[in-house]
Amino acid sequence: MGFKSDIEIAQEAKITHIKEIAAKLGLTEDDIEYYGKYKAKVDYNLLKRDNGTKPGKLILTTAINPTPAGEGKTTTAIGVADALSKLGKNTVVALREPSLGPVFGVKGGAAGGGYAQVVPMEDINLHFTGDLHAMTAANNLLAAMIDNHIYQGNKLNIDPRRVTWRRCIDMNDRQLRFVVDGLGGKANGSPREDGFDITVASEIMAIFCLANNITDLKDRLSKIVIGYTYAGEPVTAGQLNAHGAMAALLKDALKPNLVQTLEGTPAFVHGGPFANIAHGCNSVIATKMAMHFGDYVVTEAGFGADLGAEKFLDIKCRMAGLKPDAVVIVATVRALKYNGGVPKAELNEENLEALEKGLPNLLKHVENITKIYKLPAVVALNRFPTDTEAELKLVSDKCKELGVNVTLSEVWAKGGEGGIEVAKEVLRLIDEAENNFTYSYELDLSIKEKIKAVAQKVYGADDVDFTAGASKQIAELEKNGFKNVPVCIAKTQYSLTDDQTKLGRPTGFKITVREVTISAGAGFAVAVTGQIMKMPGLPKLPAAERIDVNENGVISGLF
Repeated sequence: MGFKSDIEIAQEAKITHIKEIAAKLGLTEDDIEYYGKYKAKVDYNLLKRDNGTKPGKLILTTAINPTPAGEGKTTTAIGVADALSKLGKNTVVALREPSLGPVFGVKGGAAGGGYAQVVPMEDINLHFTGDLHAMTAANNLLAAMIDNHIYQGNKLNIDPRRVTWRRCIDMNDRQLRFVVDGLGGKANGSPREDGFDITVASEIMAIFCLANNITDLKDRLSKIVIGYTYAGEPVTAGQLNAHGAMAALLKDALKPNLVQTLEGTPAFVHGGPFANIAHGCNSVIATKMAMHFGDYVVTEAGFGADLGAEKFLDIKCRMAGLKPDAVVIVATVRALKYNGGVPKAELNEENLEALEKGLPNLLKHVENITKIYKLPAVVALNRFPTDTEAELKLVSDKCKELGVNVTLSEVWAKGGEGGIEVAKEVLRLIDEAENNFTYSYELDLSIKEKIKAVAQKVYGADDVDFTAGASKQIAELEKNGFKNVPVCIAKTQYSLTDDQTKLGRPTGFKITVREVTISAGAGFAVAVTGQIMKMPGLPKLPAAERIDVNENGVISGLF
C-alpha cells in the first residue's frame, strides 16, 4: 500500500457524483443545491418531510486528551461509519467543518486521515461552501453596526468601554487579539479598545450550530448581548435591529453540506466550533438531518471527553433533545505512553510501566461516559505497527475492569474494513447495553455550582477558584436573568486540569475561573479558565509553509 500522505490518498480516490450520494439518502436532484460535482447543500426544511421511519441511532465518537502522538478521533468516526456501511447498515456520518486557522497553523488538514477520510479533502479544508466566510461577515456586520450606532448619537446609551462584541477572522493571528480602533479624528468613529476572535470562537458559530431553523437562528441572533449601557444594562443585537440582516447573510450557510467518505458513505460536514473555547460539535441541523435520513449516525465532538463530549452531552443534547445510543472512546498506545511520561521520540519502544502510568487518562474518560453520563461505551484503540501484544493486552485488561471492551481499529490503513470490530461492538451496545443517559448537572443550579459540577465530576478537580472579577461577572449575569443556562467551559485540551503540562489523571488540583461571559443567543454562559485564548497564534513553523499549489491547480501539503 505504501506510505502516501492523506492528500495523495484523497486525490487518487475515485469520487462519486454527489447526486448519487444524495440518492442513498432518498434525495432527488430537486432536494439538493450543487456546489460543483462533489458537494451539495441540503435544505433543512426536508426535516419536515415524513419518511415513515424513526430517527436513526446516534453514535458519539470522543477520545482521550490529545497528545503530539496522535489519537485519530475524526479518522475513527469516518472509519466506523464506513464499517457500518460495509455491514449493510444505512449509515451517515456528521462532522465539523475545519477552520482555516488550524489548517494553516498546527494541524494541517482536518478531514480524517489515511483511508478513512471525507472528500473532496482540499475543498473541505479550505473555503468549502463558504459557511465560515458567511459567519465572519455576519459577526463583523454586527460589530460595524455597534460602532456606527455609537457614532450616530448612541441612542441606546452604549458604554464604549463595555462593548463585549469583538470582530473576528478565520485565521490564527495573535497580532489582532487586542487592538485600538476608531483613531484619526471624529469622522473615523470613537476610539476604543477592541480585538478579534477566531471565527469558530464567535458566538455566531455557537448560535449557528444550535439553531433548529432560520426562525430560531434569527431569534437567537436577536438575543446576543453586545455590551452594556452606562447604567450597566445589557444591550442586544435585536435592539440594534441587526439580527435580520445577519440572518440574511447566514441563510444559505444554514443548509447542511453533503459530501462523502472515500468509500461513498454520505457525510454531513457542517459548522465547527472549537471544543476548547466553544462547544465543539457540528450543527444540530446536520445531526438531525443525518438521523432523519440514516438508520445509524456517527458523529464526533472535539478533543477529549472532558471537553467535546461533555459539551455535546450537557449542552447540545440537552438543547436539541438528543440521546446518544453508544459512545466510541478513541485512544492509542502511543498517546497513553506519552501521558505516562515517555518523550515523543521514544514512543515506538515497548514500555509497559509508562503505559500503566498513562492509562488512567483513558480510564477517567471511560468513567465519565459510563459512570457520570451513564452511556454504553467501547474503547477504539488505533493500532500502530509498533504496538506490542503485551501493551494491547494491558489496555484491554484495565478497561474490562470498568466493564468496557477494547476493540482494535485499523481504519487509517484499511478504511471501513479496519473498523469492523469497532462497528460490531457498537451495534451490540445499541442492542444489548443499558443506557440511562443523564447530564452532569441540572440547570436550576447556580452558575458557580454548575461549573463546579463539571470540574469535580468530569475533570476530577477538588474545587474551583473564582477570581474576584469572575465572581462579580457571575453575580451580574444572574441578576440579569442568566442563571438557568448551561455552562460552556473554555479550558486547555491537553490536560484534565487547566494546566496543559499536567498529563495523565492528575489529582489534588483546582480549576481557576478568571472570566465568565454570557452567550445569550447560544443560550449558555462561558467560563474561561487558565491561559485559554479565543484567538490562537501560528506556531514557529506553521503548516502554511508546507502548503502549495502547482500549475495544474493541484494542492500539496495539506497533511
